[in-house]
Amino acid sequence: MNHAQSTALGRALRLLGEHGEALSADTPDARLHEVKADLRRALELLDEGVTSAVPTTRCAEHPHGPVDEAAPDLCLLCETRRRAARRAEFNGPAPQGAPASHAPSRYGSRSDRPQPQQRWLPELWNGQEWQLCGTPRRDRHEAELYLAALRRGSRPAMAYRLVHEFTDYEVLRIWGTPVKVDIEPLGNL
Repeated sequence: MNHAQSTALGRALRLLGEHGEALSADTPDARLHEVKADLRRALELLDEGVTSAVPTTRCAEHPHGPVDEAAPDLCLLCETRRRAARRAEFNGPAPQGAPASHAPSRYGSRSDRPQPQQRWLPELWNGQEWQLCGTPRRDRHEAELYLAALRRGSRPAMAYRLVHEFTDYEVLRIWGTPVKVDIEPLGNL
């Protein structure tokens, strides 16, 4: 909004303020139509002055960024940064590699090879089989908190389980009782 537009909008809003102060129960209809026309004029000035889209988040840094409904400011980018900081508090800082003291091998060193990944998989029972619900977690406590939130949610599943994945899969804990549900009505009669 340039200076001329902001000046005109300010004048129109001040005029509307004067109208508001002068309103009473016995204000004539002609005066109300005048207020209505001034309101329209102020809205038109405001429409001309606004050039950008409505912000999708309440974040000053990323007003048009992706939305995360769970974040206090609705900003997915800032919430991702905050979650990484919270994980670093629990897991400690990332380890720094020691400098190599000898010539590098053409096959790489042991530390260059990928290490087996340890993850906790939250799963739910859908009536037929276990299916992944949510993303695999690197922290067991975080995965258990996630499953606890799902169980307290508005549409909980019949059963949940937490599976530990390292080089093999191991079921750590099961909440609820999985029951096989026949998908055919009336039991396939």
